[in-house]
Amino acid sequence: MAKVEEKKKLDKKSLQDIFYIFKFIGPYKILLIVGVLCLFLSTLTALIFPYLIGKLIGSGDLNRPLSGLDRFIGVDHLSLHTIVLALLVLVFLQGIFSFLRVLSMSWMTEKATADMRNSIFSKILTLPIHYFEQNRVGDLTSKLTSDVLQIQETLNWSIAEMLRQIITLIGGMIAIFLISPRLSFIMVSTLPVLVIAALLLGKKLKKLSKRTQDELAGANVVAEEVFHNMQAVKSFTNESFESRRYLDRIREVVKYGIRAASFRGFFVAFFIFSLFGSITLVLWQGMRMVVSGQLDIGILTSFILFTIYIGASVGGLGDLYTRLQKTAGSSQRIRESLSESSEFDFLQPFHKIKFRGEIEYDRVSFAYPSRKELAILHDISLHIAPGRKVALVGASGAGKSTIVQLLMRLYPLNSGQIRIDGKKISDYPYHTLRENIGIVPQEVMLFGGSIGENIAYGKPDATLAEIIEAARKANAWDFISSFPEGIHTLIGERGIKLSGGQRQRVAIARAILKDPAILILDEATSSLDSESEKLVQEALNELMKGRTSIIIAHRLSTIREVDTIYVLENGQIVEMGNHQELSNRANGIYKGFLHLQNQVLQLDQMAAEG
Repeated sequence: MAKVEEKKKLDKKSLQDIFYIFKFIGPYKILLIVGVLCLFLSTLTALIFPYLIGKLIGSGDLNRPLSGLDRFIGVDHLSLHTIVLALLVLVFLQGIFSFLRVLSMSWMTEKATADMRNSIFSKILTLPIHYFEQNRVGDLTSKLTSDVLQIQETLNWSIAEMLRQIITLIGGMIAIFLISPRLSFIMVSTLPVLVIAALLLGKKLKKLSKRTQDELAGANVVAEEVFHNMQAVKSFTNESFESRRYLDRIREVVKYGIRAASFRGFFVAFFIFSLFGSITLVLWQGMRMVVSGQLDIGILTSFILFTIYIGASVGGLGDLYTRLQKTAGSSQRIRESLSESSEFDFLQPFHKIKFRGEIEYDRVSFAYPSRKELAILHDISLHIAPGRKVALVGASGAGKSTIVQLLMRLYPLNSGQIRIDGKKISDYPYHTLRENIGIVPQEVMLFGGSIGENIAYGKPDATLAEIIEAARKANAWDFISSFPEGIHTLIGERGIKLSGGQRQRVAIARAILKDPAILILDEATSSLDSESEKLVQEALNELMKGRTSIIIAHRLSTIREVDTIYVLENGQIVEMGNHQELSNRANGIYKGFLHLQNQVLQLDQMAAEG
C-alpha cells in the first residue's frame, strides 16, 4: 500500500526522531554554519528595509519627530540620496546573502540526503528475510522516496524558513515597540484571538486530514491490487468495475478534502480579517497621532511594514509546524529502519572458502517467526555426502522449501543443528555460506537489464567469454544468439520479454557462472512445457555435475536418477531411498504420488488424442 503523508504530534520523542536525522549533516556542518550565518544576515537586511522605506517617505520633512527606533539605532535625519543609496546597497547585500544561503544549504542537503538514502538502502539489504515478509515493497520504497524527500525539504527550506520567521518575528516586535508602544499594544492584542482560533480549528483540521489520508490509503490499496493483478482484471473484463471501485474511494477523498479545505479557508479568512482589521485600527490611531504631531507619516509607514512582516511570520510558523509534524513521522520510520538488527555488514571483508558440499541435518525443528505456534519441521535428520544428488518430495506445506531456506540461514533454527563439511552453518559468515550455495527457483525473477547482465549477476566480475560459456552450458545460447542484440538484449522488467523456459535457462546460466559447491533446484521445471522442460533438464544435468544437489520436485519423472529421495509429510521424513526402492514399497507414500501422476499423464494423453 502506498504511503500517505503522516503527521505526528510534536512531542519530546518526535523531536528526538527529527534530531536523529541531523547526524547525517555532521560531515557537512561547515556548510550548515555558513548557511545559517547567511540566513541571519539576509533576514537582518530584510528587517532594515521597512525602516529605510519609512525614512524615505518622511525624508521631505526635516522637522519630523524622531521615533524610539531612530534613537535606538542612533540615526538622525538622513538625506534622500543617502537613503536611496542605502536601499540599493541593502538590496544588493540581501541578494548576495540569499544566494550564498541557498547554495550552501542546498549543497549540504543534497549530500546529507544522498548519504541518508544510501544508508537506508544498504541497511535494508542486510535485514533478515522475515523483515521483508512483514513489510510491503511500497512501504520500503516510500522510505527511500517520499520520507527522504520530506526530510530533504525540511532540511533545505523548512528549518531555514523557521529560523527566518523567528528572527523576523522577534526583530519586528522589538522594532514596533521602539517605534510606538501605543500602536504596538493595539497590534499585539489580536494575537491571543488568533492563537485560540488556530488551536480550535487545528484540532478539527487534524481529524479531517486523518480521515482524508485514510480514504486516500484505501484508494491506493485498490490501485495497487489492480496493478498487481492486471491479467486477472483483463481476463474477467472487469476494467469498468475496478474503475468504479476506485472512483468511489476517490469521491470519499474529495468529500473529506473539501471539508478540510472549508475549515482552512475559514481560518485564512479569519486570519486576514483579524490581521487587516488590526492594521486598520493601527492606521486610524496612527493617522490621529500624525495629525497631532506625535508621529511622522514615514514612521507610521515603517510601523505598518513591520506589522505585515510580523503577521506573515506568525502565519508562516503555523505552516512550518505542520511540515515538521510530517517530518517527524518520516524521521521515525527512517530511524526505525536504521535501528533494525542486521544479519551482517556486507562492507566487512570475508574469506572465500570453497565447500566440499557435505550436508548434515541433526534433529532440526522449526516454526516461522510470524507463526511460532505452528511447527513446520519436526526432528529432521538427514545426511548428504559431497557431490550427491538428493530429492525432497511431499505435498504442499510438507516443509520442503523450509529445509533449503534453513540451509541458507534465511531463518534462525529453533532447535537442532545444520552442518556443512562438519561445521555448524552458524559458524560460517553469511557471505561465505551463501557464496557456496546456488539456487534455481521455480519462479525466476530477473532484473530489467540485458541478458548478459542477468547472467553476470552470479559473478559480477565475469568476462564476456565466461558469460557466453555459461549460456552455452545452460542451453541458452541458441535463443540468445537469435536476438539481433544477442547477449546485450534488454529483457524488460522482471524478464517479461522472455518465455518461462528462457528465463529458467538464464537462471541456470547464472548459477553455472557462480559455480557453487551446493545447488538447490526448487521445482525448476514444474511450470514448463515438454519442449522447454527437455532443454532445461539437460541444462540442469550439466549444472549438477560434481555438485551436492538438493532437488525439490513435483514432477517425479525428473528425479528418477537421484541418489536418495526423502519423502516428507507434516514436517517429518516418512520415507527415504532411491526411486526403485520407493516405487516397490507396498502402500508407500512415494508410490502413491507416482501412481497419481501416472493417472494424470494418461488422462492428458487421452484428452490430446480425443
